[in-house]
Amino acid sequence: MKELKTVTCTLRSLFGDDVNLIEQEEPYIKRVLDLDLSFDVFDRLSNYVKTLGVTRQFIDVIDTFKVSENETPAGFRLGYQLEANGVLRVDLIRDIGYEKNGKKRPTKVLFSADTANPYEIKPIAKMVANLTCNPGIIYDLFINNKEANIGNQFKNRDEVMAEIGQILGPGADISVELNDPFRKSDTELIEEAEKFREMLSKYRVVIKVPHMGPVTSQNVEELLSGNKKLSRGYKEVTTAGALRAHNLALLLHENGFRVNFTLMFEPYQTALAMQAKPYFINSFIRHRAIQSDRLNQCLKKFEVTGDTDELEKIRNILIEQDYLTNTEEVSLLQLKTMTENLIRYRHFNDGEGADGLDAVRHNLRVLKNSNLDDSRLIICSMEGEFNYPDIDKLLVEKEFEDLVHRVIITAEPRYLARFTSTNQVISYQRRFLNAAHGKN
Repeated sequence: MKELKTVTCTLRSLFGDDVNLIEQEEPYIKRVLDLDLSFDVFDRLSNYVKTLGVTRQFIDVIDTFKVSENETPAGFRLGYQLEANGVLRVDLIRDIGYEKNGKKRPTKVLFSADTANPYEIKPIAKMVANLTCNPGIIYDLFINNKEANIGNQFKNRDEVMAEIGQILGPGADISVELNDPFRKSDTELIEEAEKFREMLSKYRVVIKVPHMGPVTSQNVEELLSGNKKLSRGYKEVTTAGALRAHNLALLLHENGFRVNFTLMFEPYQTALAMQAKPYFINSFIRHRAIQSDRLNQCLKKFEVTGDTDELEKIRNILIEQDYLTNTEEVSLLQLKTMTENLIRYRHFNDGEGADGLDAVRHNLRVLKNSNLDDSRLIICSMEGEFNYPDIDKLLVEKEFEDLVHRVIITAEPRYLARFTSTNQVISYQRRFLNAAHGKN
């Protein structure tokens, strides 16, 4: 006898033609009666279910997004609650890995747009499960950019976010950052987050909380005036100041918000960030890899030539990139040791990190060993010919095959779009078009 591999079931299969529905919920229930149901779920429910209904959340989701008749919205998977007296209630659970009607997206790895430009979002909207932006992206790259904000149509952040929400629909999360987490009170920050929740709905909004390190309400003005350099080194933190972001993330979590914990550059940030119960964590890869490469080149040149100018270049890089303050006195030997330790930690000269993705690998391992099953990793800040292709290769490595569904790749839409093309696309299109038009 051949093994039975596939059985197609629906909720209607539980009852045959005599579906006993909760009358006042019938318009909602009919949306899911004929959607696919795994045989395993069917088998477990068939002996218990007598009546079918939906949860309050199911009703709220449908009413919030005004979904077409006989459909459930993208961005939700079906869940089931078995109650007393054989009542089965169907739920809609937020999960951006799903398209409409509880169908999984084409791939486990998800994509995200890193932009606030509605004109850039439109062509990629059906392909992304998330959008991430911050004040810099909203103001510098769009609202105040005359070329991007065509005709100065959008005047403020709220107008931009409302338009983005309309374009993306219910299927994509939208990560937005609070304007000033340093000088606003907790009450003011919650109020600002509430405005985003009202605008985008509780189902889509994710609040971005940045790591703050040594930057506090007392010294943040230093970044806004003069040489815009902080007088305090990045390691010179107070406990309250460095953990301000973590506690803000927990506060938002307690108020029902999902949190995108951002500005994560080094792997050692991850386990502590997870204590704040984030929905998203991040691996920023571009600038970190560029810094590593510049420092590594200087170090190698010094090792070959003994020219101390290379160590002075390292000093300038470390000051420029805020590893050192302008006033720190560090000897050339200390500079050399610092750089060697940094390169070693980042595995820049071995297979773990030669592609600049050691932090990604580490963060995936932390996710695997965490108790936060719904948290996902956003891989962000990429450029050049190899960042995305290297990530693409990493995600088919054997070690990470059971973690791919927890990965989101985010970049500017134009950067992602370039990897839909190769040189041979042109070659073959030349051949096909000439053949179609009767030319050699």
